[in-house]
Amino acid sequence: MSQPVLVRALRTAVRVPGAAAPYDTAHVTVRYPARAASTTAERMSGRLPAAPERAPYPLAVVLPGVNVSSDAYAWLAVHLVEAGFVAVTYDWVAELFPPSEHGPGDYGLSPGVDLAVVGPETYGTGPTTQALRPVLDAVTALGEDGPLAGLLDTGSVGLFGHSAGGTVALQSASPQWFPEVRAVATYAAHTMASQMLGHPPSTLLPSPAQAPVMLLAGTADGVVAASAVRYGEDPGAPEHDPVTATWERALPATTEAWLVVIEAATHMLAVHPDDPTTARGFLEDPPTGDVAALREALAAAVTSFFRATVRGDVEAKNDLELLAEQPRPEIADIRRR
Repeated sequence: MSQPVLVRALRTAVRVPGAAAPYDTAHVTVRYPARAASTTAERMSGRLPAAPERAPYPLAVVLPGVNVSSDAYAWLAVHLVEAGFVAVTYDWVAELFPPSEHGPGDYGLSPGVDLAVVGPETYGTGPTTQALRPVLDAVTALGEDGPLAGLLDTGSVGLFGHSAGGTVALQSASPQWFPEVRAVATYAAHTMASQMLGHPPSTLLPSPAQAPVMLLAGTADGVVAASAVRYGEDPGAPEHDPVTATWERALPATTEAWLVVIEAATHMLAVHPDDPTTARGFLEDPPTGDVAALREALAAAVTSFFRATVRGDVEAKNDLELLAEQPRPEIADIRRR
């Protein structure tokens, strides 16, 4: 029986270029596999050296949903570290909506949405998140000194995005802007464009992702259903399925693409523990069934996908083949092209 992985965290902060103070700083948490404390200094500080056995470690960056704290993705970050990655999460309080005739602008926890690049005239001219490049640069700097020195493969990155974080990951994962991205996985995310940004109803924006993509969704996603009005569609209408539409039509034809639908999973499945005072989980019914098993199915699919595509792990590629041929009971549908 293998020994459990000891997961430790480092924290840093980074300025986001172009953002106005005081909303110009992202706080970054980097989780890594560590060796047990062996000195008094390590035991007193809690700062432990990284375990070098599976180095160099590629990065798995988690892009959060709107108003979801990075702590809510710590459970997934631990799974990613156990799978052989250094996991990166971040918190950035930034502008969510600009001032308009309807009222003042709104600020909150954001994956970073560049409002200047998401309109009909500007989409495709650059990444739709300002946060990802400075976050990656901050992690690269951590790899030059301290516990992670010389142990990171910053040229191999997997992006996991939840909700709006998944949207900006899909919109930004161009090799032109982020050549280090080797795979993109999202949960409860799509590229349908809001009419508030000036797009016509039912506009599906093309993703520039050329690396393999896995779109995950839940059959009980009440937030996506209720958000249909943003896109000029009917809330709750059976035909409103922007995640499947993204898989079918928004990704390049040459991109390896997976669609994994988890039975009875809600929009907030990726969040644990859920903070009911923030985000929009109130739009959906309480989850039913074995939520822990559903969350485990999500983590297993994402980690296998990243191990196969980012680390090039043959065993993980076999796991993906098996998942497609013999889906676990929590999987309602799985497709690939």
